Formats: sequence, C-alpha cells, structure tokens
Amino acid sequence: MPFRAVDPTRVPLDRLPWELMMDAVDAGRDAPAGFDGLSRTEALLRLARDGPNELPVSKPRSVLRLAREVASEPMFLLLVVCGAIYMALGDKQEALMLLGFVFVVMTISFVQQRRSERSLDALRDLSSPRAVVLRGGQALRIAARELVAGDIVLLAEGDRVPADMQLLELSNLAVDESLLTGESEPVVKTVTVSVGADAAQGTAQLGTDSARAYAGTLITRGTARGEVVATGERSALGRIGQSLAGIAVETTPIEQETRRVVKFVAIFGLVLAAALAAAYGIARGDWLHGLLAGLTLAMAILPEELPVVLTLFLGLGAWRLAREKVLARSIPAVELLGATTVLCVDKTGTLTVNRMAVRRLWSARSTYDAAQADGSPLQEALHGVLEYAVLASHRRAFDPMETAIGYAGQRLLADTEHLHADWTLLEDYALSPELLAMSRVWQSPDKAERLIAAKGAPEAIVDLCHLDAAQAEQILDQAHSMAGAGLRVLGVARASFAARRLPEKQHDFEFTFLGLIALEDPVRPDVPQAIAECQAAGIRVVMLTGDHPATAISVARQAGLRTDAPAVTGTELAALSDEALRERLGSTHVFCRVQPDQKLRLVRALQARGDVVAMTGDGVNDAPALKAADIGVAMGARGTEVAREAAALVLLNDDFSSLVTAVRYGRRIFANLRKAIVFVVAVHVPIVGLSILPVLFGWPLLLMPVHILFLQLIIDPACSVVFEAEPLEPDAMKAPPRRPDQRLFDRTVLTRGLWQGAGLLLLLLAVYAGARAWLPADEQRDDVARALTFVALVLSNLGLIHANRSWGRSALLGNAESNGQFGWIAAGAVAFLGVVLSVPAISRLFSFSPPTPVMLLFAAGAAGLSMIWFEAVKRVQGLSIRMQA
Repeated sequence: MPFRAVDPTRVPLDRLPWELMMDAVDAGRDAPAGFDGLSRTEALLRLARDGPNELPVSKPRSVLRLAREVASEPMFLLLVVCGAIYMALGDKQEALMLLGFVFVVMTISFVQQRRSERSLDALRDLSSPRAVVLRGGQALRIAARELVAGDIVLLAEGDRVPADMQLLELSNLAVDESLLTGESEPVVKTVTVSVGADAAQGTAQLGTDSARAYAGTLITRGTARGEVVATGERSALGRIGQSLAGIAVETTPIEQETRRVVKFVAIFGLVLAAALAAAYGIARGDWLHGLLAGLTLAMAILPEELPVVLTLFLGLGAWRLAREKVLARSIPAVELLGATTVLCVDKTGTLTVNRMAVRRLWSARSTYDAAQADGSPLQEALHGVLEYAVLASHRRAFDPMETAIGYAGQRLLADTEHLHADWTLLEDYALSPELLAMSRVWQSPDKAERLIAAKGAPEAIVDLCHLDAAQAEQILDQAHSMAGAGLRVLGVARASFAARRLPEKQHDFEFTFLGLIALEDPVRPDVPQAIAECQAAGIRVVMLTGDHPATAISVARQAGLRTDAPAVTGTELAALSDEALRERLGSTHVFCRVQPDQKLRLVRALQARGDVVAMTGDGVNDAPALKAADIGVAMGARGTEVAREAAALVLLNDDFSSLVTAVRYGRRIFANLRKAIVFVVAVHVPIVGLSILPVLFGWPLLLMPVHILFLQLIIDPACSVVFEAEPLEPDAMKAPPRRPDQRLFDRTVLTRGLWQGAGLLLLLLAVYAGARAWLPADEQRDDVARALTFVALVLSNLGLIHANRSWGRSALLGNAESNGQFGWIAAGAVAFLGVVLSVPAISRLFSFSPPTPVMLLFAAGAAGLSMIWFEAVKRVQGLSIRMQA
C-alpha cells in the first residue's frame, strides 16, 4: 500500500480529537471511540513486570545509612573515647551508663535526621511530573512514574515527554531534544499516513525517528498522541545514564558559611582542648583525668548541632510551604525568600480569580452588556461577533478567556444556526509576538470555501482588516473605553478563502471586522490586603501583563498597586535604552502588552539596580525569565511543565496570596535561624568557661562528659524543634527586606550570644564559688556545689531558650504565641534533672551529692537572675539597632 509523507502543519485536526479527549480528562468521562488504551488490569501487570517509569536518582538515605552517619559524628566518637577512659580509670558502672546516654542522644539525632528526610521525600512526591493517558477507555491524569509500555499518552505545548513514544497523530509538533542531542533548534516531528482505505485513520509508520518522541525532551509547539514504547532505564535517556530528580538538595550560601564557621571552631577547640589536657597533666601529674578534661572541653566547644539545625530549618521550611500550596523545587529559594525586594507578577489568575466571563459585545450597529441584559436574548446584530469569537477559540480551551467565550456561545447562541459542531478544523495560525492575533481555518460540510475566524488584540485585528484611519480610531476608542472599566478586550474578524492551498500568514486573508468582545476577570478578594502587606514590608509589586494599558491600570488600581506613574507598554519598552529603563523602573509598577522576552529584560534590569527579584510565569517562553530571576515562581494549576522546571517555587493554586505567604515563611526561617544561632553561641560560652576555669583556678573538674551529654538533650531539640516552630514576629512584615548578602553569623548575632553567655558564665561561677565557700569543707562539698551549679545551668538554659524565642517581646511578661515543643522540652529537662538528683546510681555518674531544698531554691533564683540579664541584653541591643537605623 503506497504511503505519502504528511507535512506536520497540515495534519487535519479532525483526525486528532485532542479537544474531545481533554474534555474527557476534565469531566472524568470515557475517551472517544477508538481510543481505549490499555485496560487498568493490563497496566498494573506491566507496571509490576517492568517497574516504575523512573530513572536512577540519588536514593534517600536508608535507616541503616542514617544510623551509621549519626554514629560516626565527632561528638559521639568523643563520648566513646570518654567511656573508654572511664573504663581505664576503673569506673565500669559510670562508663556503661555514659554509653547508655550516648545511645539516647544518638536516637534523638536519628529522629531529627529522619524527619528531615521525610520532608524531602514529601517534596519529591509533590514535584513528580504528571501525564495524560488513556486507560480502559477513560482519559486520566496520572503520575508519570506509573506509565507502562503500550500506554497511549496525550502531549501538548510545554509538556515534558514522560517516556519514549511512537507518535501516532500530531498537529504542528516541534520538540526540543537538546537534552539528548545538544542541538538547541527544536525538531519538527512528522508522521506518515497511508493513502487509501486507511488514510482516514492517520496510521503512523513505525520505526522512523521523526515520528518518535524521547523521554526528557520538551514539547515546544503543538499537540500529539503517542504510544509508549520504552520506560525508565530502557528509554533513550536511561540508556545514556542521565538522571533526573524533582528536588535537588543543594548547598546553600548559609550552609557554606556554617561549614566554614564549624570548621574554624572545631580546629580552634581541638587545639585548646589539647592545651588544656597537657596543662592539667603537667600541673597535677594525672594524665588520664587531664585527657578527660580535654575531651570534655572539645565536646563543649564543638558546635555539632549547627549542620543539623540548618538541614532541618530549610527542609522543614520547604515542607511547611508545601502545606501552604507552595512547592519549593530549590531549597536555596526558601533561604532567599526573606530578602525579596520586588515581586513581578502576572495579572490573569495571579491577581485575578482566573474565571473570566463575557461582559460586553459591541459592533458598529449594536451593544450588549451582560450586567444589564436581565436575561434578554442577544441581539441578532451581535450573533456574528460571538459566533466567530467561538470559532476562533479552541473547542477544548486551556485559556480562561476561550473557556468564557465558549460558555457564552453555548448560552447566548443556543438553538441558533451559529454554533457549528459539525465543522472541521483545517488549520491554526497561532498568536505570535509580531501579531497579537490568532486565526482558525474551518471547513463547513455544505460550503466549498474555507471560513476563517480571527480574534486578538483590537489593534492587531484592525491591522488584519486593513481598515482606514477613521474606522480604526472609532474601534480603538471603544476598546479603550471598555479597557478603562477593567475589561479584557478582543477584536473579532472573519474571512473566506476559496483556494485549496492556504497562505503562510494570516495577513494574506481578506478579513472583515465584526466587533469587539470584552471579558472581565475580577481581582481576587485577598489580593489588596496581600499587596498592602507587601508594601508595608518594603516589597514592590510590579505587574507584567499582555493586556491593554487601560485594563492593566484598572486592575492595578483595584488590586492596590501604585498607578501614579504611567504604565509602560511593550512597544515603549522596546524603544527604551537600558539607562532610560533603569530610570523608569524606580517609579513604574505596571507594564502592559509585554512579550515573554521583554520579561527577561525587565528581570535583569531590576537585578542591575540591586533588587532581589521573584517573578511569576506559566508559559514555555517565560522559562528564561524564570531561570534568570532570583526566585522564579511557576503557576502549578495552569503553568507548563517547562515553566515549573525552570522555577524555584511552584504556586500549586496560582494565588498571589500564596506568594506573599512564601515571603512570610522565608523571613520566618531566617529570623528563627538567627535566634537558634544566638542560643547556640550563648549556651556554649558557660559550658566552655566551666570546662576551662576550674583547671586554671585549681578547682576540681566542674563539668564532665556526662554533663555535656545531658546538656545536648536540651540544646539539640531546642535548636531543631523549638526555634523552628516559632511563629513570625508580629512586626516582621513591617520591616524592609534583609540584604541578600546578610550573613547568618553577623555582628548582631555573635554580640548578643556572647553577652548573654558571658553574663550566665559569671553568674554560674558565683554560684559555684559561693557554694564552696558556704558549705562545710568535707568530701561532699565539691559534689554538692557541682550539683547546685549544674541545676542553675540547666534552668538558665531553659530561660535562655525562652528569652530568645522572641526578640520583640519580653519573655518576663510571657510570650503571646504558645509553643508546645518548648513546654515538652522544659518539662522533660526538669523531670530528667529530678531523676539525676534523686537516683543515687545516676547521681554518682554525675558526681553529684543531692543539695537541700533551700539550695535548689537558691539555684532557681540564680536562673531567675539570668533571665533578667538575658532580657537586659535584648533591650540594650534592640535600642542600639534602632538608633543605628
């Protein structure tokens, strides 16, 4: 049977019932006849046989691997060495109990790491790509990992091809295969159809590369239906060893800074610990106890909790954002959110509800306003306007405007001859940056000539119709009036064409202008408040839209954006030099009639001014700007797969308020990290001091490894649980964004931590010295003094946590926001301390003799004094910062 090659731009779309199948997807109905796909049972059998459609990725750490990593951390290795020294000193019971505590702390660290892993696993699942597949006669959206060989998959512009596929039918299909070939030019795909009896079926000739779509490539234009022929490692991408992961755990600037700090402190601590051990051994001739003193100091100095804190804060921050319908594909984006200074947002669906409705129809002879129609029928003079607006739209519309036009046609043209379900679509002239209009070519069953319907920006339709200046002015004045009321205005035109060969350009048709159709998309109710919150937080909101200037200004006013400066159109933007654009950027908040490539220029211009830019986008052409922005934000509901891949964040509900929530979370994460760092610095100062000074003063050792271990039971959960769960400070969204280069360990953090810690150290030294002076000089004096000092230290650490939970409110007056995690940790620490003091075997391990109730009240009083000191440091430093500001 002879075959003929078919130009992909001329495959008749009635052979590809794409719109019917996509209708079935959304409605959950059966697919059209002849497109059954695999049965669900067969799909499950093939999935069990072949495995999931996924490539090898860096696997999450297993339980055994996590346990091995926790056990190999320096802190636990030091504790094991301490246990060995106790054994060498003959303190077998103390050694065993110490190792028992080691396992308790290891369990806590293990649970923290598992929590972080689970949050990242949840993010990977959320970011998994989806595919539209025919199963058992139904069109379904499923996770791409569930695809099997033999599945029938539907593809559209912006989709990432989920598996190797044989293309069966297509329309105007081009595929970016640069991931596989390195060639940047999209490849135009073709299928061959048989001439003769099977021609109407459009059967593809198998085995040709031009009729194949490969896993990982990107659909840049058109639609297609294909059969899966290879999945997972058997695909072209799998065979060359590529690996794709939805979420990459990247090293953030904060993590890099923390690693440098931890490395410096660790080296300094080890040198100091070795010097202390040597000094103890030389001065007292007891090298084993000297080694024990050195190891205790090393444990006291080592800030081993910092890497865990960062991992948990950023991982759990991304997980919390996902619960707010914001998916973080890049962990550094979570860190950078708090520094955002400019939000560049689209209008439709982000500031507005994305549910458009036809509000007005206009022609030279008549006008219709839905708000005033009160159920009256559409005037006959306007039937043609709506008829051809429907014909110029996709039957299965992705665009909300086309959906609204289709609904208006079904409602207002019902039972008339102006709806044409039996017409066949022959060609589609797409919207382009050069001409903001689209045309669709139809074949009527009872007419020989082709009928063309066009819609687009009024000025583009006027241009297509070649109208004289007077007619053009009248139409554009009417369009401007409608746009000034916040309506989205489109022009509509028609043409007929008798020749068999269609022209290459829309301009070659002889169009007749029919009228205007205006749609409204109301601003989301929560947008004005969200924009006001952004403005109070020092964040500029800039609207980038393809709408008419008057429409854009009207919506901007309703949303609360500043409109004192005139909007800049895409045409004006193209004419501006880079220097002139920088001057306009400072005062302009609305850019309209903007092309996707101009968004990239705007992002770079804002960054050149020193702004940290977050930008929203949803189309294939938005990907470069999303990638260039400091934080690219894709639309999850209406966005394309390529936009989501280029973005750092995905708004799962396309809501502007979700973006503001993300900024709020970004500020919260950075602020709480700083609180945790202040606590870490402050809590280590007295521990280090109480490890060194007794040796220098000739006192017995005050802190031993078991004491450090007990304190870790408070320090680690406090850092990774209490501070992470703290809500945002009430005035945090009223402060300007932080500098993007602001360091985590800056002067403010270190000064506050060192002052709080130094004051606590002096207080504890006074408690210990006072107890030794007050108590009778017997063999229990030092053990009682040690117990009393340790009780004061533990209670003061709890006070230190409470004081640093909020830097804007006084902890002495109580925190307005509750934090259940702090309550549990405080109760657990006090209960455990009670067990240590009351159980003789454990008391001996800690070298304690139980203090009297009066002494315990004295220790509690010392902890109360420490709270006053912590608050004084907060108050003085807060005043200093405000004076500098």
